[in-house]
Amino acid sequence: MPISAGETVKCQAGDEHWHGATGTTLMAHIALVVSGGKPATWLEPVADEQYDSVLPHS
Repeated sequence: MPISAGETVKCQAGDEHWHGATGTTLMAHIALVVSGGKPATWLEPVADEQYDSVLPHS
């Protein structure tokens, strides 16, 4: 699901998700952990081809 500037996305604890920029877009994120919560578990990187294959094409 593409997001737009200024949107907030909330991922529930334990949800696997990925995010990133493209060659023509930027992406920054701030991750918050509630007191007593688990730190993030980083998954494997996604190859450019895999990322590009799920982007909507116009």
